[in-house]
Formats: sequence, structure tokens, C-alpha cells
Amino acid sequence: AGTRDGITATQMDIKVEGLSYEILTKALEQARIGRMHILDIMLKTISEPRPELKPHAPRIEMFSIPKDMIGALIGPGGKVIQEIQRVTGATIVVEEINGRGDVNVFGENKEVISAAVDWIKKIVAVPEVGQVYKGKVKTIVQFGAFVEILPNKDGLLHISEIDWKKIKSVDEVLKEGDEIEVKLIDIDPKSGKLKLSRKVLLPRPPRPEHGNKTTQAQN
Repeated sequence: AGTRDGITATQMDIKVEGLSYEILTKALEQARIGRMHILDIMLKTISEPRPELKPHAPRIEMFSIPKDMIGALIGPGGKVIQEIQRVTGATIVVEEINGRGDVNVFGENKEVISAAVDWIKKIVAVPEVGQVYKGKVKTIVQFGAFVEILPNKDGLLHISEIDWKKIKSVDEVLKEGDEIEVKLIDIDPKSGKLKLSRKVLLPRPPRPEHGNKTTQAQN
């Protein structure tokens, strides 16, 4: 097997004591001619490799995660990684190699791979100030709501950050289970707590104009 540039793989089954250089040279030349003929036929059908596999073709995706995130991906007793595999149908293998976590995701089609990889990347993602997240309202309290922006990563959406207009109660606008877009506006350097805002993503109402009214004398 090979390309126009050379051989990429060989297979030989030798049942005699050896092959002469002449026979080996002749065999390789015959193989080259046959390979060129096959490649010519292939090029008539497709001139270059497709940029990506067909959606329903089995595939594998490989990437690395920080070493200290391996535990979060696997979960206690393998709970997290098993859930990802059960829900998506993918097979996931994680190995610690050279101080990093190498992740191999196997799936029977693109949809399976994409779902599993997206789930994994959310688990290992580090919240960044200024980023916008699509989160789920987990708990509503008197002073705001706790919103999960990444798996097992909640932030506080204070009542004053829900809307530009003043609201008396959080449940006027939100309820548990709602999916909303929020922006991470701060991370407490000591506690690591996340501070979120919804209103910064909403159009800001115009400020009321202040000033002295001028009156014109009527003739």
C-alpha cells in the first residue's frame, strides 16, 4: 500500500529461506505499477481527500486536558465519565501521559462525537470573566438566583443584575429550570465565587432627560 511518493505499508509471507535481490526488486516494481493504476482510477472518482468524514462515518477525536482535570472528568467511582458514555453513546478513554490528560473519544457518527466532546470540554472549562454563558437557574433565593453556567459551576445572579428596571421579587422574572444567558462579571479572588449579570446583555433603557424647560412668550 502507498501513494505516488512511496510505500506506506507492506506485508510479506515468506515460506522459503529467503528472496534474492532481483526477485524483491521485480516484485516491488510490479507493486508500484499496480499501485499507480489503482490511484489513477481513484483520482477519476475523487481528486483529493474530503475535508471531513461523512456525518454517519465512525470516527475518533483526540485532545488533551489539564492533568488536574482528569478527576473531574472521571468523577467519583467513574460516575461522570460513565454518564457521558451512557447518554451520548461514545466510548471515552483517558490516560495521564507526560503530565497531561490525553482523551480519546470514539463514536459511531459525528453527532455522538460532538455531544461527548462538548460535554467534556464544559467539565474541564475554566470560567473566564467577560465571557457569556448559557446557564440554567438552579435555585432562587430572596436576593437573587444561582445559575449553573458550566457543569458543577454555579454563580450568583444578584437581583440587581437581573434587569435594568427594579424588580421586587426574583420570581417575577425567573423560575427554577429557566435557561438564560448571563455574563461573568467577577470572580472573588479569595473564595472563587462567581458573580453574574443578565442585565448587561439587555438593551439599556434611555436615561430620563433633566433640565430646565424653556418657555416662549406667546405673541
